Amino acid sequence: MDTLSTKIVVLTLLFLSFFSCKNEKEKHLFNTFSSKESAIKYAKGFDIQYNEDYKKLIIKTPYQNAENTFEYILTNSDSVIDKSRKIIKTPINSIVVTSTTHIPMLELLHVENKLVGYPNTDYISSKKTRELINSGKIMELGNEENINTEVLLNLQPDTVIGFSINSNNKMLENIDKLGIPVIYNGDWLEETPLGRAEWIKFFGILFNKEKEADSIFNAIEKNYFEAKNIALKATNKPTVISGGLFKDIWNLPAGDSFEAAFLNDANTNYLWKNSNGKGSLSLNIENVFEKGKDADIWLSPSFYTSLKQLENANDIYPKFKAFKNKNIYSFVNNQGEKGGIIYFELAPSRPDLVLKDIIKIAHPELLEDYNFTFYQKLY
Repeated sequence: MDTLSTKIVVLTLLFLSFFSCKNEKEKHLFNTFSSKESAIKYAKGFDIQYNEDYKKLIIKTPYQNAENTFEYILTNSDSVIDKSRKIIKTPINSIVVTSTTHIPMLELLHVENKLVGYPNTDYISSKKTRELINSGKIMELGNEENINTEVLLNLQPDTVIGFSINSNNKMLENIDKLGIPVIYNGDWLEETPLGRAEWIKFFGILFNKEKEADSIFNAIEKNYFEAKNIALKATNKPTVISGGLFKDIWNLPAGDSFEAAFLNDANTNYLWKNSNGKGSLSLNIENVFEKGKDADIWLSPSFYTSLKQLENANDIYPKFKAFKNKNIYSFVNNQGEKGGIIYFELAPSRPDLVLKDIIKIAHPELLEDYNFTFYQKLY
């Protein structure tokens, strides 16, 4: 073998050796994470793992009945290129979200100015974010099922935070194929109030604001348990019904749902507390009336905004004790500038305030100086 050939062979071996070592190093870095206990306490749908140089965001329940988890590698390094993995450069500087429940979490972390686009901006109620929309800093993207990809491509956000009912979401898949990373968010599938609120840590890690997210969540958790302890001082437990008719079906929270958890923690006697299920029960009005006609309190009677509307909607509504005593409360009258219901936007992030509202309704003597955040009495 001549000298030139020998050099070529040696250089080739060194080249292969270099990339082999590089790949082994990357494999080690991506798969060797700290075994320390997870910092996620209540949320079941996501987890975060750390190693020295990288973070892994694991979405366990991206949608209902999901069989696969989604994993994202978060790094501030430009040196790692691995197209087989979802790699997100952090901290992100621009973001698109697709649910109003994401808005308060961005605001709590003071990164609402990183939001560059949203589908159906009229649904957003927050005054702070509405100012950004009105000043043209947040672009309208159509709707979540048919996002305007031309506008999206012009914005070039670092990531799109999407949610999906099931695995068949062509829109999000198409966005991902366009080169804009999509991260699935399943906060709406959480089954406990604090589990939903803990998704602020999901946004915290994207903006390298884990400490701020932990601090905010710890404060919410503390406030929640303080309110729960206040409710335990009540000397009576009023009976409660919830929900109302929609197309001849009365939908109300099942006994293991997060709504039922609020009623339990507020020290009330929710009449369907012993029912099975983590979602809603679908009942006929006769069954609800038989069991709930003498309930002390009626919460969230569908989307009716007044007692008159209830009375006109169905002859049986005025026969409930809670109607006769004008003891019906709803959150539908508390709306934003464009008609969005503030409860649907803010409540998942602030379960402590929801709990205080219900305690104020059920045990007003325990929170005399507290003003409602979401609920209002119907007149």
